[in-house]
Amino acid sequence: MEFKILRNIENSFRQIRLFTFVFALLCFGVVGVVVYKSYQFAEEQRQKIYVLDNGKSLMVALSQDMSLNRPVEAREHVRRFHELFFTIAPDKNAIESNVKRAFNLADQSAFNYYKDLTEKGYYNRIISGNIQQRIEIDSVSANFDSYPYQVQTFAKQYIYRSSNLTKRSLITSCLLVNSVRSDNNPQGFTMEKFNVIENKDLETVVR
Repeated sequence: MEFKILRNIENSFRQIRLFTFVFALLCFGVVGVVVYKSYQFAEEQRQKIYVLDNGKSLMVALSQDMSLNRPVEAREHVRRFHELFFTIAPDKNAIESNVKRAFNLADQSAFNYYKDLTEKGYYNRIISGNIQQRIEIDSVSANFDSYPYQVQTFAKQYIYRSSNLTKRSLITSCLLVNSVRSDNNPQGFTMEKFNVIENKDLETVVR
């Protein structure tokens, strides 16, 4: 009889230990889930920007991973450089102003190309002939699989003279490297090894 009682007591202790172990596992599981969900919630909150609307109410603006926007910013950087560099009015100050702003987006190679055009009298002919030049970007092709990024730009140039309009093709290449963002370089890139691959007349139309 005493042996049976001892067996029952031992079985009871085993059951208590088992229940205690299971309960402890459940507690650790709940704590783990709570910690994970709390961390996940904190990460989601970090993706939100709260903006004060005229000092009255809070508006939520979602922030995005900056790396997702880099290809878009890269193409915009190259596009902006070409618009500044190749849009020309018959005014010396306007030319110098645009070119100076373009130099903030590129390295010495862009200045060397500008210097070469200047020495050939290109800008003097623009001014003396009262010629307007504008550019239309067809596409900007970039390889973001390797760094620095290889970029090619395909565009059309339109040269307006008093007697005719000349349409030219323009293909350029460059390497794009990350740089410091600033007011003069908002995308944070620098164009290196700028090169004009093709720049030829396509057609001339009498005005």
